[in-house]
Amino acid sequence: MREAVERLWPELDWIVDEGLRESVLQTWILAFEQSPLEPDDLNEIPFTLKVPDWIDMDVVIAGAILADVGKLLEYEKVDGQLGQSHRGQALRHPFTGVHLAMACGVPDDVCHLIATHAAEGDLVTRTTEAFIVHHADFMSFDPFKNL
Repeated sequence: MREAVERLWPELDWIVDEGLRESVLQTWILAFEQSPLEPDDLNEIPFTLKVPDWIDMDVVIAGAILADVGKLLEYEKVDGQLGQSHRGQALRHPFTGVHLAMACGVPDDVCHLIATHAAEGDLVTRTTEAFIVHHADFMSFDPFKNL
């Protein structure tokens, strides 16, 4: 069973703490021991019952990489000090990011993630991929916003 779990979760190797890595592995082994399911059955369990069982990972990755590209037009250095540019005061980075991406032929599905990754996206219906990028973005922002 150990080998099957290690095949299912190659990301276990990303856990540096050996004790934690082993505990995580043992948790999956115990779950299989107490479950009527086999490791291959995980391929059939739905991701969630509320959305289709497909996510376009290319869109997620491209959107995550491009989410903040517009910040290059939102900020400037004046006398060595970084600050929001005049353009940035009028158009935040989700807007300029979409402009840049569309000019380079980036598909609308990816532009949607750029447009909706920040607070502006609260006003539209996000795709599943957009929710992933939005929440990943805010996981790195929310804990630090009040520091």
